[in-house]
Amino acid sequence: KNLLQAGFNNIVIFERNTKVGGNWVYSESSGHSSVFESTHIISSKELSQYEDYPMPADYPDYPSHAQLQAYFENYARHFGVYKLIRFGVSVETAELTDSNKWHIETDETLGEYVFDYLFVCNGHHWNPRMPSYPGEFNGTFMHSHDFKNNRGYEGKRVLVIGGGNSACDIAVETGRVSEQTAISLRRGYYFIPKFLMGKPSDMLGSGLDWVPLKLRGIFTKLLLKFSVGDLSKYGLQKPEHGVFEAHPVVNSELLYFIRHGKIHPRVDIDRFDGDYIIFKDGKREKFDTVIAATGYKITFPFFSKDFIDYTEGPVPLYKHIFHPEINNLFFIGLVQPFGCIWPLSDLQSKLAVNYLKGNYQLPNNMQAQIDKRIQENTRQFMNTPRHSVQVFYHSYRKELLKEIPANAPEWKFRKEPESV
Repeated sequence: KNLLQAGFNNIVIFERNTKVGGNWVYSESSGHSSVFESTHIISSKELSQYEDYPMPADYPDYPSHAQLQAYFENYARHFGVYKLIRFGVSVETAELTDSNKWHIETDETLGEYVFDYLFVCNGHHWNPRMPSYPGEFNGTFMHSHDFKNNRGYEGKRVLVIGGGNSACDIAVETGRVSEQTAISLRRGYYFIPKFLMGKPSDMLGSGLDWVPLKLRGIFTKLLLKFSVGDLSKYGLQKPEHGVFEAHPVVNSELLYFIRHGKIHPRVDIDRFDGDYIIFKDGKREKFDTVIAATGYKITFPFFSKDFIDYTEGPVPLYKHIFHPEINNLFFIGLVQPFGCIWPLSDLQSKLAVNYLKGNYQLPNNMQAQIDKRIQENTRQFMNTPRHSVQVFYHSYRKELLKEIPANAPEWKFRKEPESV
């Protein structure tokens, strides 16, 4: 959309799915998407919509996956993006030639192309990161990526590993029907209700990013103390990190289910033992299924690993977009915000497109600024792969808006979008 807006017309989008929507294209069979049947967004509608294409007024505060997928489809139609998309096409290799062109091979017959610029937008919530433990488990051991609904878990004993949003949502879903659901947490987490003071919780702090982070942390902890209470009363470990040092868990049902005996907190796993799981506190329990909601790897299967590999460690990109040595390569959506990614991806795209138009110049000390951001992230956030691309929604948004030039192209609306 931003390329079209700036007057670029020779654009090709390779999309291996058969629909617009990426991770929000739900299917009961395992594939690219990680959403399950009951998934709703965890950021509010107001802070998740594109600024130039609001979500429908009748959408709830937290839309479902079906509503979001329809929203993305309508966005693509409205801005004329559909005609650019090659659906069902997977990029196999992307190589930079000696002439500074991108040679692209796809899984199509005769699927070879040459491009001047490459935008990488393949997401970072699709390649599961599986944990390993000593011993063997006789039951089903699966990743949350393959969880689609709670049918088939009736009467089962289920253990969910992880304390992120997916882990908590899956524990709630299986807890509705299972004989027993437990959730294994390595450490303490902060649990933020979806609504605080009658508002979506992310709206409560909107516009307060000017307040020093330490003060915001104190205020948030006090708010959670009154709204959630002492986590030890739920059988949960108390967090040992600051409230903004790790990605938050936005969930209103997990604590409710724990206090109603539908979900049982457990500590980290020590080992597998046939039908049993041995936890680090010595507890030994029998389970039928173990679901690992243990995150995803940042991977680019079309790049050779000796060319670009961000699977482990920091991600050395300027503004999380620009490669310091390759001037025709841009990464869009490679951030993990405290909030929603889509409006930020739009701004990332605007900045990259303005660079292509010659409206924006990269700094001479780009590498030094990349190193500075990596050091700041290391100090600010927990040292885990997930937090290598962590950003604060409001401050990162302001940072991008400050960089986008005043003469940036604006969308010139056509007549009604083409029917597709």
